[in-house]
Parts: sequence; structure tokens; C-alpha cells
Amino acid sequence: MAMAAFRREGRRFAPLITPRTIAAVGSSPIPGEQAPLGVRSISTQIVRNRMKSVKNIQKITKAMKMVAASKLRAVQTRAENSRGLWQPFTALLGDAPKIAEWLKLLHSSLEDYFGQSTPIWGVDVKKNVIVTISSDKGLCGGINSTSVKISRALHKLTSGPEKHTKYVILGEKAKAQLTRDSKKYIDLCITELQKNPLNYTQVSVLADEILKNVEYDALRVVFNKFQSVVSFAPTTSTVLSPEILERESEAGGKVGDLDSYEIEGGETKAEVLQNLSEFQFSCVLFNGVLENACSEQGARMSAMDSSSRNAGEMLDRLTLTYNRTRQAAITTELTEIISGASALEG
Repeated sequence: MAMAAFRREGRRFAPLITPRTIAAVGSSPIPGEQAPLGVRSISTQIVRNRMKSVKNIQKITKAMKMVAASKLRAVQTRAENSRGLWQPFTALLGDAPKIAEWLKLLHSSLEDYFGQSTPIWGVDVKKNVIVTISSDKGLCGGINSTSVKISRALHKLTSGPEKHTKYVILGEKAKAQLTRDSKKYIDLCITELQKNPLNYTQVSVLADEILKNVEYDALRVVFNKFQSVVSFAPTTSTVLSPEILERESEAGGKVGDLDSYEIEGGETKAEVLQNLSEFQFSCVLFNGVLENACSEQGARMSAMDSSSRNAGEMLDRLTLTYNRTRQAAITTELTEIISGASALEG
């Protein structure tokens, strides 16, 4: 009945009730601010803009997940094939890449994991070089921070009064983190490794460049070994210098079985150990770069999948908020209209 009375009197009182007047009386998130003409409430416009931005972000994360899956398929086969390069050195030189349980490394008992005495993995060395492999881009979970934590723990463990440890960094992310507190220990930084697909020849050139610019007794290569799309293992592989290999061979250490092999070609034992050490480092570095690239793409797939799901959940909450806000604005306007009609009748 009130609505019928308002319709009857609508033409007469239309100039007194304008859209701008109703909008000004309506709710606004900013006190004293009037909503634009034709908009029920400025809060709904804000929510609409936020919904639009979340939808765009969700599209980007889904596209990045698809790109990472495509790159992962291409790199995974090469990484699995490269594992056969360093495996012969395990039987010959006695060192296999070790899964570094970084939770133990960050624990107070570091020496309990690597051995009670200062020599780690049975070899006493004074000059250590930690080769940290990371990615150049982010949005790939915690693989880079994990490699940096392992590297810092190794640096703490291998440092001492008569020993020194240096860093060689591959990748922009590890460089950014280690430069903050360990800049004076960094000897060499190499970035943009993943710009183009790497082959063994290119990695051999990088390995040769590293060997020319550092003095070392042992190279500790830190990388993330690919296990599955959702799993990777921080891994450390040790490459000894030719001098340490010869010393261990003479002392009957882990490389003492070299005397049982026959050397052909007129090369001396020192020359053979030199070639073995350089070739081992290039093989381990090649495998580490590919394994880390696989882990990066797998972690990026997982991160982008989680981001897409989170964006969907946020979009649902924003849609609910938008509908509630819109309905509240409509209810407020209807209440004002009915109140005005009742006042006219009175």
C-alpha cells in the first residue's frame, strides 16, 4: 500500500528525490565521501576491481605452471641421463654425492653429522671452495634458500684458524643472499646460466673458468637433486684437488685403489690425477646444474599451483563480500524509499 501511494505521488515529488541525494545518504567506506552518479556504493566498485585483479593473477599463475611443466619435461630426461657421468667416479675416487639433511646441518651438532673430527668425509683439507648452485629467477619455493643454508653451514664447519673457505656462486638468487653477510668470502659469481639450455661443453668451459680463478684442496658442490615434482633433496658432492688425490693415494686412503689400474699413454700418475680431478668436477657440475634446473621447475609448478588455488579461494571470498555489499546497498535504498513514502502518506 505504501509503494502504491509512492507511485501515485512520484511525479509530484520526483524533483525532491534525486539519485545523487539517495547515494549521498547511502553507505560509503569513506566518511563524508559521495558515491559517483549511477553507482550504488563505492565499496562495491572497490571489490569489483579487486576481483578483476585476482582473476588476472590467477590466469598468470596458471600460465606459469603450464610453462614450468613444459620446461620440466625437457630438462628431466637430460638430468637423469647426466647421473651416469659421475657414478664411475664413486667406485674410483670413493665420493658419492651425499643428501645433506639441512635440518641436521642447522642443528647444533654439525660435527655429529659430518664426523667428530675436523676432517670431513675422511679427508683433511685446508682450502675449501663451496660451489653453490641456485636459480636466476624466483617464484620457485624454497630451493634457493635451502642451498644457501647448506652453504653457510658448510662454511661454518670448514672454517678454522689455519683453514679458509671461499664461495663460488652460480645463480642470481644465491648471490643476492650470500652477498649480504659473506661478501668478503665470495671469489666468483656466474649468473644467467638458465637463459639458454646448457650442454656439457658449455659447463666444461664454466668448470675450467672456476678452476683457473680459485685455489682449492676440495670443491664442495651444493645443489638440489630432483626426486619428483613435489620433492627435491639438498645434495653436496666433493671433488678433491690433484694434490690431495695423490696424497690420499700414497697414504692408502679412499683413493688407494688407483695403484691397481694400469696407466697407458706414457702419462705420469700426477697427470692422470690432474685429468681425473678436472673431468670429475665438470661432470659433477653438469649434473648439479641440470638437477637444480629440474628442482627449480618442479618447485615452480608446485608454487604456481598453490597460488592458483589460493587465488580461487580469495575470489570466492571476494564474490561473497561483493554480493553481501550489493544486497546491503539495495536494502538500504529500499528502506529509504519506503520511509519516504510512509512520510508522504503521513
